[in-house]
Amino acid sequence: MAAIFAARSGVEVILLERTKDGGRKILISGGGRCNVLPMRVDEARFVTDSSVNTLHKMIRAWPLAEQRAFFENELGIPLVDEAEELKVFPASHKARDVRDGLLSHARTQGVDIRMNSTVVRIAPEAGGWRVDLENEPHVTCDRLIVATGGLSVPNTGSDGFGLRTLAALGHTINDTYAALTPILSDQGTYASLSGVSLTVTLKATSPTRSASFTGGFLFTHHGYSGPAALDVSHVVVRDRDECGPNTAAESRARIRVQWTPLADADWERAFAPRGARTVRGALRDEMPDSLAAVLMQIAQVDPYRSLSDMRREERLRLIATLVRGELPWSGDEGYKKAEVTGGGVALSEVQARTMESRRHPGLFLCGEVLDAFGPIGGYNFYWAWATGRAAGLGAGAA
Repeated sequence: MAAIFAARSGVEVILLERTKDGGRKILISGGGRCNVLPMRVDEARFVTDSSVNTLHKMIRAWPLAEQRAFFENELGIPLVDEAEELKVFPASHKARDVRDGLLSHARTQGVDIRMNSTVVRIAPEAGGWRVDLENEPHVTCDRLIVATGGLSVPNTGSDGFGLRTLAALGHTINDTYAALTPILSDQGTYASLSGVSLTVTLKATSPTRSASFTGGFLFTHHGYSGPAALDVSHVVVRDRDECGPNTAAESRARIRVQWTPLADADWERAFAPRGARTVRGALRDEMPDSLAAVLMQIAQVDPYRSLSDMRREERLRLIATLVRGELPWSGDEGYKKAEVTGGGVALSEVQARTMESRRHPGLFLCGEVLDAFGPIGGYNFYWAWATGRAAGLGAGAA
């Protein structure tokens, strides 16, 4: 996106891509369908340790409606909404159409795309920049855009080179961490539920931060995944990084789970005596039977007890488990499975309108190297497109 909009300004643009094909994170997004945009944007759901006001300025630089029009009208990629999850996909449901559409459009704008080009060093030189390549002649340029991604899913090409290079150039790098990554549990409480999925509300809290999300949730062989788990994972990741593995359990981040949309009063009504109806029967109406069995065991309630025979303390204990039960965790899948990297270059060191570095004139930064990320649902592509366009326009006009 940065290359496209820089080229539109009429300047000569070279795009250096380390892989043989490019856009690999596009290809794996959305299970190969590419969740290209969200249906709507809630700015409060972005996470940063930098200025929220600066973040909002960057987000608003290219409004959602204009981004959508770009893909549909300029790239010729029809989009469709998935209203239930507020996601936008290409109508073909093929991520390759998005990647190929961007590459094709960049070429029509005159961008010189060079695949299999591995950058090993960048340095300011004589009013411009020198870019050293592995086994190739170096490149010199007047302006340089760094769009190298973060540390997540390194086999797609993002191994942190850009972050290390920007740190060496004097930029402040706010602590990086895996975000939107599956959560691990070494307790056997839910081990029998691998493969079971449902919609839940999770709330993760630590002494310094919190996050909550309602969405799909999946039990795995090693813990938990699905949008709800991924969206709160950064709280436990950062708690682990900051506190260390030997921190007392009571001082660690905690994840509370509401297993269904029903709140306390709703469950009180569901557990009202009705003939010979059992506790198990009441739960099976609202959740998978296998999960109901585990939750009744946790709450120490006999599943075959009739609702009329359930004691008050049993009922309250079960409702607490159903509405705000604790989800045990022991770690996370890290960058290998993380969809994005949290942290990065402090936003205060970048001009919000042009994405130009405040430390190095002629250097522009965009995307995942910056200290911001959004939730599941197209937010991180939205961030990539918006900051990429701004950097391209800024570099083209400089």
